[in-house]
Amino acid sequence: MSDTRRSVPLVDLAWQHEQIKEDVLTGWSEVLDKTSFILGPQVAEFESAYAEFSGVSHCIGVGSGTDALEMALRALEIGPGDEVILPANTFIATALAVTRVGATPVLVDCDPDFYLIHPEQIEMAIGSKTKAVIPVHLYGQMAPVQEIRDGFPGLKVIEDGAQSQGATRHGASSGSVGHIAATSFYPGKNIGAYGDAGAVLTSDPDLAKKVKKLRNWGSDVKYHHPEKGFNSRLDTIQAVVLLAKLAKLTEWNKLRAEAADRYRDLIDESVLLHPGAMPGNEHVWHLYVTRVDRRDRVLARLNESSVGAGIHYPVPIHLQGAYSDLGKGVGSFPNTERLANHALSLPMYPGITAEDQEHVASRLHEA
Repeated sequence: MSDTRRSVPLVDLAWQHEQIKEDVLTGWSEVLDKTSFILGPQVAEFESAYAEFSGVSHCIGVGSGTDALEMALRALEIGPGDEVILPANTFIATALAVTRVGATPVLVDCDPDFYLIHPEQIEMAIGSKTKAVIPVHLYGQMAPVQEIRDGFPGLKVIEDGAQSQGATRHGASSGSVGHIAATSFYPGKNIGAYGDAGAVLTSDPDLAKKVKKLRNWGSDVKYHHPEKGFNSRLDTIQAVVLLAKLAKLTEWNKLRAEAADRYRDLIDESVLLHPGAMPGNEHVWHLYVTRVDRRDRVLARLNESSVGAGIHYPVPIHLQGAYSDLGKGVGSFPNTERLANHALSLPMYPGITAEDQEHVASRLHEA
């Protein structure tokens, strides 16, 4: 029986910290003793380890996932006058990175089953100014990147892998299929820092070299700046956290998958539509995004019962005030809008217990 006094958060980072606390404190002590705060040895160690984990040759740590997207675009020399295709169903940072380089985001709808960008949508959006496409890996599974590369060889493909660390598609790892990839290590990600952090991934040595310069004021030799760059480097203290979490990531992703299976067993399909994995995908369940009728009422009832459910994402990019200039009103992207009105994210994190999930299911059925 569900305990009405039980509280289940949307994400529980405290459990994760307990699993790695000693490693983090030991690592931080070493950083403090050596005062290696900027691009210390742990940064290079993490970059090498995460590149190997992701199946690429190069990982360049930066200050945030948004910075990673922007630097990936800049490394590909995308800027003013160019257009970049991306899904309307994504966090706004994907579009903002395109805007920050001076290019124009061109939005397309998601597919109705997995909520990912669809190659047919891309084909309809290509114009004379189109230079790139950003497939966004959402909720823990990869978009069909290889199909996009094969179908549109003239476009540069930038993976947005912020929600897919450890996911694979037909055996290929997130971040390894496009020309270049960006990821976020925001605290709530499958592998998250204790603050903002991100990385750019690629197997192209020239692109890697460009990003390394961009993150460090356009320089790879101190006080020599052959191009304009930025100050966006992965902090050494965050690299310590990420190294500790990377060692646990495969295990934690398995726990997420077990939790997803448990939700499907506990919650009747008549209550909500469970998410699925696109054929060929190994899902790592960053989020458990369902669809439910009367979503706002159900969400309010759950939150009143101390169940930390949420919405990803309640307002699509084309309906945000920031992108009203795109001229896309209600009805422009029906699949995305339908999802925005019905999406309900249930608590999902490694460490969520069967009792927690039973409580969520009980409160959900009541709501």
